[in-house]
Amino acid sequence: MEAIMRDVCADFEVELKECNGEGDHVHLVVNFPPKVAVSSQEFPELERHYWRAKRLWSGSYFAASVGGTPLDVVRRYIEGQQRPS
Repeated sequence: MEAIMRDVCADFEVELKECNGEGDHVHLVVNFPPKVAVSSQEFPELERHYWRAKRLWSGSYFAASVGGTPLDVVRRYIEGQQRPS
C-alpha cells in the first residue's frame, strides 16, 4: 500500500512523509510544495449536494492543513493507526 501511495505522490510532485490507517481508510502526511493546491473544486455542484446533505465533506475524501502542528505530533497520531491491508 505504501509503495502505491508513494507512486501517486510522485505523480503529483509531492512527498509522502507518513502512511498508515485502518481497514476502511488511510492517513497520509504529505509535503505539498507551495505551488500545489491541497484541493481544487473540480465539480462545484457537489458543494450544493453536501450542503443539503448536512455533511462537511465527502465520506471518501478529507484533506486538512496542519501547518501549525509539529510534524512529530501528527506522525505519532498516524503511527498509532492500524496499517491498512
